[in-house]
Amino acid sequence: MIFLTRHEHFNAAHKLYNPNWDEQKNAEVFGKCANANWHGHNYELIVTIKGEVNKDTGFLMDAKKLSEILTVYVCDKLDHRNLNLDVDFMSGKLASTENLAIAIWEQITPHLPTNVKLHCVKLYETPRICVEYFGN
Repeated sequence: MIFLTRHEHFNAAHKLYNPNWDEQKNAEVFGKCANANWHGHNYELIVTIKGEVNKDTGFLMDAKKLSEILTVYVCDKLDHRNLNLDVDFMSGKLASTENLAIAIWEQITPHLPTNVKLHCVKLYETPRICVEYFGN
């Protein structure tokens, strides 16, 4: 088994807000992240796939094709967007980094070749905070 990792970057705004709670409860739980005027992050996305090396190409997967998948199905939909308002695959979800990592996984998986499995989506919200998702 071999692993291939690709790094991408996007900028996006969001707020953490549970509509089932009042303003006070949202402020208590989410603090500044519940700001009514939103806030943004410079996200770093690290995606790792796994599988066996193709004997004909020497690749697990063409890294350019992996980059295209990440660009078309993830970064183009997220970059310079509001996660709460503009991103179809985040509709109805609390825009936490954890939920975003899971949603990114769901965006990538259907577009990978059958011989390749998604191993990990690692998403940095800041240089000091990140989440990792390994699927169900």
